[in-house]
Amino acid sequence: MNSREIWWSVGDGLQSFLGMFYDNIGNIFNYSCIVLGFIGLFYWLNLQRKFNLEEFKDKGKN
Repeated sequence: MNSREIWWSVGDGLQSFLGMFYDNIGNIFNYSCIVLGFIGLFYWLNLQRKFNLEEFKDKGKN
């Protein structure tokens, strides 16, 4: 048994393990990334709206 056979067996084991892992998860990870991205976008837009309102109020006082 040489090192090539060892690495091929490690690769085959990882491939079968990750295959089972991805088959069980499905698209849940993709959907959660999309949802978290939209949540972050709406949070950032809300903060930007608050900063813009504050700037307009300060600009009107001068």
